Amino acid sequence: MDDKDLLTLFRDGRREYAYGLIVKKYSERIYWHIRKMVICHEDANDLTQNTLLKAWNALPEFREESRLYTWLYRIATNEVLTFLKRKKLRNFISLDEISKQLENALEADSWFNGDKAQKALHKAILKLPEKQRLVFNLRYFEEMKYEDMSEILNTSVGALKASYHHAHSKIEEEMKGLL
Repeated sequence: MDDKDLLTLFRDGRREYAYGLIVKKYSERIYWHIRKMVICHEDANDLTQNTLLKAWNALPEFREESRLYTWLYRIATNEVLTFLKRKKLRNFISLDEISKQLENALEADSWFNGDKAQKALHKAILKLPEKQRLVFNLRYFEEMKYEDMSEILNTSVGALKASYHHAHSKIEEEMKGLL
C-alpha cells in the first residue's frame, strides 16, 4: 500500500489498522536512522517508540503538505536531536566528549557485526557535528534525495549538498588516519 492509501484508511475510520501498516512499513527504517545517530540499541529502540507514539498522536492533524515518510523522519530526527541535546546538558559535556562516548558505545556494541573498515567508517562519522552526521547518514546510507532531506531538515538543498561535501571530506581525512 502506498502512503495515500494508508492515510485514506486512517481517515476512513480504520485508524488502528492503518497505523499498524504504517508502523510495519516504516519502523525499521526509522529505527536504523535513529540508531546511526545514537549508536545504542536501547536508546534507538526508545526513540523509535517515542517517534511512533508522537506520529500516532499527530496523524489526525497531518495535512499531507509533505510525504508521510519525510514527516516521520522529521519527527525521528527531532527526537534524536532533542535526546543528544539533553544528554549533553545533563552531563555537561562537549560535542567531542559525546563523540567519544558514542565511539565507546560502538566498540562495546555486541550487535555491530562490521569489519575493521566499517567500524573505522562509523567512528569517523561519529566525529562529525550532529547536523553533518545526519546529512551524511541520510545521503550515504539511505541514499535519500536532497529534496527529501530538505523537507525533513528544513534546510535548502544547496546547504545540504555543502554539508554532505564537508562531511565526506572530513570522513575521508579521518579514514586515512584510522586504516
